[in-house]
Amino acid sequence: MDLLSLRYFQAVARYQHISRAAEELRVAQPSVSRTIIRLEKELGMALFDRQGRRIRLNDHGAAFLVRVERALAELDDARREMTDAAGTGPGRVAVAAETLFQLAGVLSALRTLRPGVGVRLFQAPVDSMRQHLHSAEVDFALASQPLAGPELCSVEVACEEVFLAVPPGHPLSGRDRVAVADLAGEEFVSTRPGHWQRALLDRLFAREGLAPHVVCEGDEVAATPELIGAGLGIGLMPAVARRALGERGGLAWLRVDAPDCRRTLTLVWRRGAYLSPAALDFRRLAMEGLMLDAS
Repeated sequence: MDLLSLRYFQAVARYQHISRAAEELRVAQPSVSRTIIRLEKELGMALFDRQGRRIRLNDHGAAFLVRVERALAELDDARREMTDAAGTGPGRVAVAAETLFQLAGVLSALRTLRPGVGVRLFQAPVDSMRQHLHSAEVDFALASQPLAGPELCSVEVACEEVFLAVPPGHPLSGRDRVAVADLAGEEFVSTRPGHWQRALLDRLFAREGLAPHVVCEGDEVAATPELIGAGLGIGLMPAVARRALGERGGLAWLRVDAPDCRRTLTLVWRRGAYLSPAALDFRRLAMEGLMLDAS
């Protein structure tokens, strides 16, 4: 069993697909297939269930993956620590976030402090963030939904109110506040399930025994205010978006009568993981900058 075999296994387990894993690894598909078969023979059991051309991680493979990711993460941490000790570069930081908008100011400050620092960003829903952290692909996750566990550390970096945005001329546009129950017949523009806006919308409605009528859903959060402004529906938007948009688009902003109609941003990292000087600077700047943005 060698490191290359373990990295091949990790990639296949992530994608549950040989071709996609080979594409990420930049190797030929037959090479990946042979490596996985050889690894299974060495372990004496199948790690994947196969049906035709489909491949799916089984229970043995899932248990093996937990330990492989732990081992590879430790090795990656060791490599980064030695690189930093040798002083061979300005360092690098990798971050996963549901939305990248609020990272711009923090990353600008980091580049000023550490010219040439390498930055890698992943836009991902919360479930994918956990995977990115476990595999040490990222140093941090910036989550708008709960992301916790004994293997993770976290700190709350911002908490902001979430408003209801409505288009010009909408019957609600003259109001300052609205109750969730009054929105039962409205059409909503939102994100797909898995994103924080949709999770909040679904939770607020479920508490009233209702379900929102979503007429437009997607992953492009930045397009939401434009779609609302075009009259496609109404939608939940955070305070930071209200400040950024100002009067543009003519949207009306209403407070929602629900004490938890808020977004909490949490910075998360692996417990015991090596954090480079660049990563420590990022964490400090994120805590300072994002807290200021939310105030």
